Amino acid sequence: MPDIFKLENKIKQMIDEMKGLCQTNGLSNQASEEVVITSVFLYKFLNDKFMANMKDFAKDMDMSTEEVLKDKDMLAGFYDSFPQDVAFKYEDTIECLINQVGNNDFYRLFDDALERISNYPENEEFSIDTADGGRKPLFTRVTENVEASKRNNFAKNIFGIISQDKFDFGEAFKNNFDFYSAIFEHLIKDYNVASGVYAEYFTPQAISAIIAKILVEMSPVEDKIYDVYDPSAGSGSLVLHLANALGKGSFGDKAQVYTQDISGKSSRFLRTNMLLNGLTNSLDNIIEGDALETPAHYKVAHDPSSGVKQFDYITSNPPFKMDFSSTRNTIEQKWEDSEIRGGIKRFFAGVPKIPNKKKESMGVYLCFIQHILWSLKEDGKAAIVVPTGFITAQSGIEKTVRQTIVDKRWLKGVISMPSNIFANTGTNVSVLFIDKSNKEGNIMLIDASKLGEKRKEGKNQRTVLRPDEVEKIEDTFINQDVVEDFSVSVTYEQIAEKNYSLSAGQYFEVKIEFVELSQEDFEKRMLAYSSRIEELFKEGKSLEDEIKQRLGELKYEKKQ
Repeated sequence: MPDIFKLENKIKQMIDEMKGLCQTNGLSNQASEEVVITSVFLYKFLNDKFMANMKDFAKDMDMSTEEVLKDKDMLAGFYDSFPQDVAFKYEDTIECLINQVGNNDFYRLFDDALERISNYPENEEFSIDTADGGRKPLFTRVTENVEASKRNNFAKNIFGIISQDKFDFGEAFKNNFDFYSAIFEHLIKDYNVASGVYAEYFTPQAISAIIAKILVEMSPVEDKIYDVYDPSAGSGSLVLHLANALGKGSFGDKAQVYTQDISGKSSRFLRTNMLLNGLTNSLDNIIEGDALETPAHYKVAHDPSSGVKQFDYITSNPPFKMDFSSTRNTIEQKWEDSEIRGGIKRFFAGVPKIPNKKKESMGVYLCFIQHILWSLKEDGKAAIVVPTGFITAQSGIEKTVRQTIVDKRWLKGVISMPSNIFANTGTNVSVLFIDKSNKEGNIMLIDASKLGEKRKEGKNQRTVLRPDEVEKIEDTFINQDVVEDFSVSVTYEQIAEKNYSLSAGQYFEVKIEFVELSQEDFEKRMLAYSSRIEELFKEGKSLEDEIKQRLGELKYEKKQ
């Protein structure tokens, strides 16, 4: 049994050494650094997995790995035995390439290997589809990210870091989802920041875990495959936590994952995350593109005429505000006559207007909420991260969306999270839980805003939930516990009476403390209050006179 902590530290050390190498080659803080780091990490991971499986297969065949690799028929048999893995040829492996590290064109040999791996027909499913029908390969030519004169040494140093003598992933493959979640977070922590068209906020592991556990506990999970979707998937923390929580059935994974995200970087992260966690059957469902303008998953795969697909579960941490004025009118016009599902059109509450100023403040998350409600099956369930202001807004699209959710009896609950739960945004967030089957059930509202501990992360301060606090939130919601000043169970009718507010605090019981006083005690207190009031009046009069005097002096100085 491997030492998990030692193993984790070895992997993190390899990542940090790669980051150091990039820094010495002028790639620090450049977009190309992320491409190099994630590509080399993934190449190392897939290589070691290929070789570990190859050794087991060769042993079963009573052959050496070299014999299997050189026998076309045996190699074909190996690929049939491990169809879910990325296919290598021997010349692509670290074991082969490291013997040629002294070659003056070694960098070209490495890049050629990456290109070959991407182009093998067996690996086509590992590329990323784009909404316009294009495909992005598994790997690109890594060394071309540095100056030509540095490429050979750069490639040699890469192999010095990833060689089998330094570290072999082989002993890591039997570890669980939590292990790879921590590794993945370390891999991308320097690159997953607010940038580009979408703010690529990394959903904290604790939030993802809370959402996943609550969603699967809303109703019994059957032994079947569930369609799980995230229209703004980012690096995949939310949707992969949910897939892991659904677990495995008699036929394999219970989750068939579907995602879309406009960011190429996020899509690369997500692919890496899915490969790490063995969800290769869902890789063909990663789409790079705008889910609002062109949702790319259909009832019949790759057939837009069949209509946009609906899902059993949806999770989303959408961008809250951004300038989408270039697509806003297209989105509205294109979907004006959309299919009515559950009594609503796709953007039933409207698309935010384009402001004359501050276009970056357009509430794009309101479009995502509506898209999610429309994309859920009739008994579907969803969890959406929203700005806390959404749950109490008294007008506009926000109010219309909340009213629709309540009047159609689709709500399961809301959890208001502590401030700064995301390190790179100060916006207070809540999690909105939807359950289209919750027609008669009560709604759980939780105010968790006072939980967590403050931690400094770089230049930002972040609130981190402790393990016992995560458990408290999960258990309170799942068990529908009413806890004073923390949680309350309400009905649809009560919410309508409160003008559709989803803030737990507005439903907490207001307690007034009564203290019995004798007549003598009462008179003493009133005398003390009267004396204090007289002192305050005198103090106020003194301040008033002082202000008037100063104003008079200023007027005199101005005349002079």
